Amino acid sequence: MPSPIPTVRTIKTYAVTPRPNPDAPRQLEMSAWDVPMLCPHYIQKGLLFKYPPDLSLEQIIQRLRSSLEEALFHFYLGLSTVYFYPLSGRLRVVTCEGGGVTCHVEVGVEGEGAEFVHAVADGIGIADVVAADGQDLPDFLKEFFPLDLALNFDGCTSPLLVIQLTELKDGIFIGCVFNHAIGDGTSFWHFFDAFAEISRCKAVGKEVVLSRPPVHDKWFIGGYGEPPIKLPYSSPEEVVVRFSPPPLRERMFHFSSESLAKLKAKANSECGKGTISTFQALSALMWRCITRARGFPPEQKTSCRLAIQNRARLQPPLSPNYFGNSIYAAPTTTTAGELLNNNLGWAAWKAHEIVSNHTDSAIRDMVHKYMQNPIVYNLHMFDIHSVMMGSSPRFDMYGCDFGWGKALAARSGSANKFDGKVSAYPGWEGGGSVDLEVCLLPKYMSALEGDEEFLAVVSPPIKLEVLLGKSIK
Repeated sequence: MPSPIPTVRTIKTYAVTPRPNPDAPRQLEMSAWDVPMLCPHYIQKGLLFKYPPDLSLEQIIQRLRSSLEEALFHFYLGLSTVYFYPLSGRLRVVTCEGGGVTCHVEVGVEGEGAEFVHAVADGIGIADVVAADGQDLPDFLKEFFPLDLALNFDGCTSPLLVIQLTELKDGIFIGCVFNHAIGDGTSFWHFFDAFAEISRCKAVGKEVVLSRPPVHDKWFIGGYGEPPIKLPYSSPEEVVVRFSPPPLRERMFHFSSESLAKLKAKANSECGKGTISTFQALSALMWRCITRARGFPPEQKTSCRLAIQNRARLQPPLSPNYFGNSIYAAPTTTTAGELLNNNLGWAAWKAHEIVSNHTDSAIRDMVHKYMQNPIVYNLHMFDIHSVMMGSSPRFDMYGCDFGWGKALAARSGSANKFDGKVSAYPGWEGGGSVDLEVCLLPKYMSALEGDEEFLAVVSPPIKLEVLLGKSIK
């Protein structure tokens, strides 16, 4: 049997490097939030656009390539007397004298560079990518992103950043693959937004002055400039634990601002506290409904993990433009019986408590404990009885305007997905709406699709005609 023809064909791969500077430092140390991320996958997120009407394909490629080169340059320009380009380098995981391994980012005088990939998706159009009207997300989305299932550790030999432009029948998709040991979701979208801002400036011949230049001063528990973190491994190879998810169903569920307002009011009414946020209520809903769909016995322990920012919670706070990882996946735990026998407000209050308790002292305590016993996280560590709420509806995904208008949809690749992973996106129409990308084993997804509590809150998806700006008859 001949091998099937791939859906997406790579046309050309370009190396992209910023302007060389022989006086630049060669090395950037990694913090206690960066080093643990060596074994998860790269971040893979991207945006779908209508085909820009006034540009040829060659002009689009040239605009994006030059914008990427300038983005690499600006992501250290003005923050030091010399230039250092972390996204152009490679990771170095080395064995220490006397045992242990350390990790840092290293850039040669010329820099190894990021990459830009031009690809074509044969026979695929905007409607196929959007997958509206209750369809599962299509499997071909993973081909819109290079370095599929690559670990961040692979940044020792692979680029730390890759942009892929994929041509569709009637649109384009811009996918970004970003090493998670270099930065978290906040840093990812910070870079993506800067990349788009530069492209937008080039569209009108405007000088590029980033509205939000990054801050690269690494935060260490004892201050800045501490020695590198030593991991308790005898060789770099011991760090590597690869992960491939089981067959999953993936769906995007939409929640309108009106539906979420009712959900929040319900949670606050039931808990009697009046301080539950919209996202805490939504997280509680997903925790309850997925746990019910899984059919756990009452005594089974289950957790809901929330990805919580550290930047604003530290005292003094870090800059919102701090570039790197600064996040924890904080859990709240109970039994399946207790979770489902109590109401939504009870579960939402547990989510609220874990967020409220994530204070400066709690963060510092977690860093202290990590420094005493540093490890590297891997995706096998996730508890299969739990739910992980990742990403954030606060990320300004639809504000990434490259000069040809608002994106039609945000989508992801196969990275960092497992049964129980839920990723939050802002809704396309704004106003506080939210889209949730839900990954579950097929039998659990089928049960979720029939869950009455869930169906009472989820909203109809935005129609493709509305996304495309067409009138609906």
